Amino acid sequence: MKAILTGLMLLFVATISAQNFSGRATYKTSRKSTIKFGENQKGITDKMQEELKKRMQKMNQKTFILEFDKTTSIYKEDVKLDNPNPQARRGGVMVMSFGGSGSTDIYFKNIKNQKFANKTAIMGKPFLVKDKLKKINWELSSETKNIGMYTCYKATATEEVENIKISMINGESKETKTKETITTTAWYTTQVPISNGPKDYQGLPGLILEINDGKNLIVCTEIVLNPEKPVVIVEPTKGKVVNQKKFSKIQKEKSDEMMEKMRSRNGVDLGNGIQIKMGG
Repeated sequence: MKAILTGLMLLFVATISAQNFSGRATYKTSRKSTIKFGENQKGITDKMQEELKKRMQKMNQKTFILEFDKTTSIYKEDVKLDNPNPQARRGGVMVMSFGGSGSTDIYFKNIKNQKFANKTAIMGKPFLVKDKLKKINWELSSETKNIGMYTCYKATATEEVENIKISMINGESKETKTKETITTTAWYTTQVPISNGPKDYQGLPGLILEINDGKNLIVCTEIVLNPEKPVVIVEPTKGKVVNQKKFSKIQKEKSDEMMEKMRSRNGVDLGNGIQIKMGG
């Protein structure tokens, strides 16, 4: 009888622990820079090109925090405040001021209801994108590797996407569209038993600790389970509510407007305190 009571008590404690399960995961992201100038570009020296590439690479290296419980999560950038320098120039190239463009985005997921809410902005205008989570057709593998103290399993998914390349030649922009098949590799651990991950990735039998699609790399560097500071997950509410299809259409329209501005002059103001200016 005593053994039965002890077993029931342990089961009860385990159930309570699962109900209160929460955590905080830190991810480092990087992206390959595809910026190309070609040869003999007017007003752009080799030194200016190298400086711009370095700054673009640094801009693509960010830190994000995923706060989660059993069924919901919030993913957002861990923003460090730097000294403002909005008009920094190097050799005639005003590269960018890093005061916006995604640093205030909040990506909320409800795994149980298979829905998301993404608080974001286009050129300073706030949007709240609400829709169903995308279905990812993962192929599971028995291949394993360690990430930190966690044993991770490999999963892959392939998807055909439209790839848009923008080239600048002597101040003139050119847009090229091609079809591309992308293979995304994920590494997940069943030691953290939630079907979640960074950004919009989810759907595996454990927390995703690494994502690599050939251009973007996301790697988990720290996990804190049931932290002392409580994890509070609140779905964002501010912004114009649209679904993903509508938001993508607005993005395309704004992108076309920006391209038109770039064709008419050597620079463009992207909004959110971000500017690109080529030449003097």
